[in-house]
Amino acid sequence: MAGQIPDLEATARAGTGKGAARSARREGMVPGVVYGGGADPVAINLDFNKLLTRLRKGRFLATLFNLKVDGMEDVRVICRGVQRDVVKDLPIHVDFMRLRRTSKVNLFINVNFVNDEKAPFRSAGGMLTVNRTEVELRVTADNIPESIDIDLSEAQIGDVITSESVTWPEGSKPVIDDREFTIAAISAPKTLGGGDDEDEDAGEEAEAEAPAEGGEE
Repeated sequence: MAGQIPDLEATARAGTGKGAARSARREGMVPGVVYGGGADPVAINLDFNKLLTRLRKGRFLATLFNLKVDGMEDVRVICRGVQRDVVKDLPIHVDFMRLRRTSKVNLFINVNFVNDEKAPFRSAGGMLTVNRTEVELRVTADNIPESIDIDLSEAQIGDVITSESVTWPEGSKPVIDDREFTIAAISAPKTLGGGDDEDEDAGEEAEAEAPAEGGEE
């Protein structure tokens, strides 16, 4: 289970409506609301600069957060909408949905390759090419894996690691489950000298065919 769910700090907003929202923005805050989970909606404010930093990192709408509001119990939430200023493209309102522990959610989970240094392809000079550093998985809110661990201890040159060959974390499955996709591949080492010689020959031929500079037209 993941222990890396990021915290998202907010303060409770006493008032609701356009007036309270404008007041929050003047104070450098972004108004928001938390709903769902069988509880009443709660109006909140988030620090504008901190929220903007999070948004610029990407994956904001696909990240599960541990929402911390003073005087309230922490709750897991996922963003369900960010309203932006039509001119400045800056956040002016955010909607969050509470998640029960049994709720299903799509999240991007990092791919972690283990036993890389012991892999047979390393001693043979092979190279690991990673196609996906993360995979979007369908998971339950109370059982989110920290990573997708792929064991390379027996990997050989020519092996292709696909979605069909990976053992996914318990209770998880790829969002793309109707087709096989490649996560990584192991290729042979490049042949030394061969490619460079061919490039040199091609260059010499092109130079021989080219007209001399300064010649008559």
